[in-house]
Amino acid sequence: QVLLVESGGGLVQAGGSLRLSCAASGRTVGSYFMGWYRQVPGKQRELVAEISGGESTNYADSVKGRFTVSRDNAKNTLYLQMDSLKPEDTAVYYCKFGSTWGQGTQVTVSS
Repeated sequence: QVLLVESGGGLVQAGGSLRLSCAASGRTVGSYFMGWYRQVPGKQRELVAEISGGESTNYADSVKGRFTVSRDNAKNTLYLQMDSLKPEDTAVYYCKFGSTWGQGTQVTVSS
């Protein structure tokens, strides 16, 4: 059974950057699809970015050109580099592997 632990969230001003990490343990995840999602209160959780085992990536239109998803298979870790952050990016960010979710990390972007 895999355990996912996100880190790297915080408070940042609009235009700033953050890098989120999702460390996996319990099994190797490098050859499989993984994704980043986000959720704000009262709204459904939405896909932000995903990456396949072959390193193909897919992004929500709202983050294309600003966010980059990547992975380090040696560290069994997924990353989300977030640049040019906007107040509307404020949310709890979760990583996902199969049906397993991490606990989430809060990202707050001030205007």
